[in-house]
Amino acid sequence: MEEQHVIGEGVVLDTRPASFLTRGLAFTIDVLVLVVLFIIVANLPIDSIFLSQFSDAFAILAVVFALVILPATVETLTRGRSLGKYAMGIQIIRDDGGPVGSRQAFIRALVGVGELWLTSGVVAIGSAVLNNKGKRLGDFLAGTYAVRVRVPKTPPVNLAPPSHLVNWITNAEIGKLPDGLALSARQFLARSATMHPGSRQSTGEEYMRQLSQYVAPAPPVQVHPEDYIVSVIAERARREASLESQRLDRASHVRERLERLPVGISNPEN
Repeated sequence: MEEQHVIGEGVVLDTRPASFLTRGLAFTIDVLVLVVLFIIVANLPIDSIFLSQFSDAFAILAVVFALVILPATVETLTRGRSLGKYAMGIQIIRDDGGPVGSRQAFIRALVGVGELWLTSGVVAIGSAVLNNKGKRLGDFLAGTYAVRVRVPKTPPVNLAPPSHLVNWITNAEIGKLPDGLALSARQFLARSATMHPGSRQSTGEEYMRQLSQYVAPAPPVQVHPEDYIVSVIAERARREASLESQRLDRASHVRERLERLPVGISNPEN
């Protein structure tokens, strides 16, 4: 199953760790942007006497700005996306799924001076290859990693239980399903048609096994795993929609009663 990540607000990110190649291309684009900026700055009409007097200090400040301050500021303001990352459809997030802040961005940029620039990227490549999230050292120290944000859209799922299971699922008891399980099961239904038959069958059986822990009684007849999954997910959605509709109706009724004036008091608008 694909990795899911739940952020602090309870929102599940439909993202996957960015590949090493994608991160490399994003970094290359950012380097090209820096080169262009350097060429522009180098051709500005700056007083040569001023530069000769403060050449060393100016060079140090320029390096610090280009390699640390600028990338850290950009990542902070864009919540983890530089021009290269935006072009390649990736974003830096915290390990807990939240957006990066100035502290994480500064650590990544500072460590990047050593692992990206001073070692020509050798240290970053070695670190990224040795872990499944493609983290470089700066990511480990900052508690971040890169994710893909351009995930192909899955086709809509027709959440309607098969006719021979309608009576069973309508009268079945369905416990509170974990949000992550319900979401991943729904995503499985959306992509099942493109999966390898063997993988599709085994994954469907696993979701059916997990869902069956929250559903009673079992179906009266043997059912296909995907028929079972779609029945449970569809009925859960129907019941939640019904409860929400009832809640809104009650809130509307209470509001109407509160807005009524006591008997004997005329409405000043009349």
